[in-house]
Amino acid sequence: MGTVVQLKNQINDSYFQLKDFVEDKLILTEEKIKSKLASEVELVQKMTNYHIKTGGKRLRALLTLGSAKLCGYSKGSRDVNLAACVELIHSATLMHDDVIDEGGIRRGKETLNKVWNNHSSILIGDYLLSRCFEMMVEDGNLEVLKLLSSTSAKIAQGEVLQLQHKGEVDMLEETYLKIISAKTAELFAAATKVGAILSDSDTKEKDALEFYGRNLGLTFQIADDTLDYNSDLKLFGKKIGQDFFEGKITLPIILLFQKLVLNEKKLLIEIFQKELRDKDDLNKIISLIKKYNIIKECYQKAQHYINLASNSLTVFNDSKEKEILKSLTSFSLTRNF
Repeated sequence: MGTVVQLKNQINDSYFQLKDFVEDKLILTEEKIKSKLASEVELVQKMTNYHIKTGGKRLRALLTLGSAKLCGYSKGSRDVNLAACVELIHSATLMHDDVIDEGGIRRGKETLNKVWNNHSSILIGDYLLSRCFEMMVEDGNLEVLKLLSSTSAKIAQGEVLQLQHKGEVDMLEETYLKIISAKTAELFAAATKVGAILSDSDTKEKDALEFYGRNLGLTFQIADDTLDYNSDLKLFGKKIGQDFFEGKITLPIILLFQKLVLNEKKLLIEIFQKELRDKDDLNKIISLIKKYNIIKECYQKAQHYINLASNSLTVFNDSKEKEILKSLTSFSLTRNF
């Protein structure tokens, strides 16, 4: 895969191309989110306003809008409504995540639970999900309703599975993939498939976009988990070692454990058994990660999912939309924000 420095220089602009390509629809999506989160309850309004101002990549919404365009959807605003819906599911899961992980920073700003408290943050997450389900019912398509409701259930199960294996440095890679598939890839898959559903695409195109989204999601999460230990990259909105300090076991740690000699394994176990880990602990882990070239191995594994995602788009005719979505697979790996 090449070195970290090479990866840093390879970042492509497909994310920004997609954003520009559906800019009008994305603006409407933002407006839709804002209007759906309006509340007469002062604290709800304060917290949702704060959440909206924290921004985000809106990647899942972009995937819904881009997939709909790829499949020929042009009239109406169902793509905007469902892009907003997908984004609300994502936001709700982040709020719940931050409570469970006791996270204090997200996107470079304090989390809702840090500014207010855990109880309020959980309830706001529930509020977002409730608004999302309202929008799904308003859309009126049973296939969409079934897909997004089952996706929400899978995300919750992924969260529980991660809790169940918290602190297990000897976690199986297969278990890790199950966790990130449920927590991240399922929503990516739903976001892209929704675009095909509302366009009345055939089963082959729906399946292709679902497969594309799922493998893009796996790539995205592996890259995100790898960035946490990649001290050679300057990041926006993600502090190096954030997952480490929260005690999350991700792919770099799983692959590292497999390579360590006995005394190093004992050190790794001891560090993750601590109630709190410090900067010195992180430096020790990063040193071992560099020693065994773990970053490169993580990117090589992610490349497998990039290839799967990219190849799944062959069922579609050549177009600007297809070209952007195809190159987006590389962006998910080489991004630094």
